[in-house]
Amino acid sequence: MTTTDAATSWDGVYAARPAATDPRPNVRLTETVTGLPPGDALELGCGEGGDALWLARQGWHVTAVDLSAVAVERLTTLARSLGLGDRVTAERHDLGATFPDGPEHGFDLVTAHYLHTPHELDRAAALRRAAHALRPGGRLLVVDHGSTAPWSWNQDPDAHYPGPQEVADGIALDPAVWTVERAASPRRTATGPDGTTAEVTDHVLVVRRTAA
Repeated sequence: MTTTDAATSWDGVYAARPAATDPRPNVRLTETVTGLPPGDALELGCGEGGDALWLARQGWHVTAVDLSAVAVERLTTLARSLGLGDRVTAERHDLGATFPDGPEHGFDLVTAHYLHTPHELDRAAALRRAAHALRPGGRLLVVDHGSTAPWSWNQDPDAHYPGPQEVADGIALDPAVWTVERAASPRRTATGPDGTTAEVTDHVLVVRRTAA
């Protein structure tokens, strides 16, 4: 599938449902970031924008990117309507080909929540580039599915969900420059699009850049 086809597919996903008016942030974001001093953040795969808006409300300046132009346009409009337009910049990027420009000193935080796609993407390369976009002291937060929820698009019973250490190994960062701060697989009760709930596993990886 070409990038154009993938973008059209994701545009269709978002266009098929009403625009969110108050999207919720991911719990793994709030538990990780609460208490950190605000700075410059980059979100990979912003979707409806719950994480970007939450970060902006905490004082962060956020660059939020997605392959879907529909998602990007909706987040831009929503951020402005909430008075957060000066703190949220939404951009369309195919992370396999382009990457957003960051501040000269680098980002203080890069987040990637559930950056899974049925379309072709060298995810490890994108996450490696994200880690290199951090300033010293900055953190990369990667949260992946660790189990199949009833509403997941992938219902393959043999699906493999790489653990956080496996993800870290795939990114292959120099341990002299980046340190794994957290590699865990916590469980939580999640709510699906139709309101049903189920217990799911998250794979959580936090990597901190400790050297230039």
